[in-house]
Amino acid sequence: MSSRILLIEDNEQNRYLATFLLERHGYQVESAVDGAKGVQAAASHPPDIILLDIQLPQMDGHAVARALRELRALDATPIIAVTSYAMVGDREKSLAAGCDGYIEKPIDPDTFVDTIRDIVESVRSTRGRS
Repeated sequence: MSSRILLIEDNEQNRYLATFLLERHGYQVESAVDGAKGVQAAASHPPDIILLDIQLPQMDGHAVARALRELRALDATPIIAVTSYAMVGDREKSLAAGCDGYIEKPIDPDTFVDTIRDIVESVRSTRGRS
């Protein structure tokens, strides 16, 4: 059985590329185009992994991560920021908001899926889940 990923990303090209790469590696991908829709999708059908853009309209990714972390059903769900925010301190802000990992855009198609797997494995081993 493949993992279900919720991709919260407002940019159509970024959604297309990430979805293409993930589906090619056997993941099932559901998308949300803004933070509110992402929180709603995660609450109604909790995914195995959440990929979260930080620069979203209306509700930024940090607020989305905090809202997701308030949902008990998502306590063990890895949240990975995938963002073009790459200034000093941006990674720390994402982690402090509740993200478990951080991938800078533009993503590298050759390493994107492996990086996600590495982060998820690290999170699950830390939390005692397999």
